[in-house]
Amino acid sequence: MDDVRIIEIKESIFADNDKEADRIRERLKKEKTFLLNVMSSPGSGKTTTLIRTIDALKDQLRIGVMEADIDSSVDAEKIAGTGVKSIQLHTGGMCHLDAGMTEQGLNELGTEELDLAILENVGNLVCPAEFDTGAVKNVMILSVPEGHDKPLKYPLIFTVCDALIINKIDVLPYFDFDMEKVVEYAHMRNPKLEVFKVSAKTGEGMEAWIQWLKTQVEAFKA
Repeated sequence: MDDVRIIEIKESIFADNDKEADRIRERLKKEKTFLLNVMSSPGSGKTTTLIRTIDALKDQLRIGVMEADIDSSVDAEKIAGTGVKSIQLHTGGMCHLDAGMTEQGLNELGTEELDLAILENVGNLVCPAEFDTGAVKNVMILSVPEGHDKPLKYPLIFTVCDALIINKIDVLPYFDFDMEKVVEYAHMRNPKLEVFKVSAKTGEGMEAWIQWLKTQVEAFKA
């Protein structure tokens, strides 16, 4: 048994990915392109939230969107309807994007003429949180129907995110969802987490989120 070499491949993969992600951030800093990584479970309202956000900012910022899915181009087609550049990234069955895959998407999107590049990551609360994409900021969307206990069950995604959007507040009366508890649990994981309570469907609460994002992009480009 002493002759058998044991290689910690997971650690190696993450270390290599982190180096590549740092290199992407350096590239984007030079280009003054802000990369936002948006993560959530399927059905949380990512695409609807992004459409609202894009419609509010597209006259002020040059925006491009990368839609990551295992298959289909449904979301990319919806985003393209806003008038901004949108491309679809198929992961070939993988449940996340890593830094290398993100850079392929950025090269296709063309970042030199963009102020804001948005990555709508694969719908999943586990895998996307494990891989640094090179984003300047990570944002998570949690919808009311998913329940207020998700920060307890999926701690990593709350830890790595800079902002939490709690979506679908218009259906709060119909679900056993404790807003105070979810904010408390989220801040247990990440005390610095910015929290925005919105309904992407009605537009309620979206202004605060959009202003936060605009401020982040402007500060990055300064």
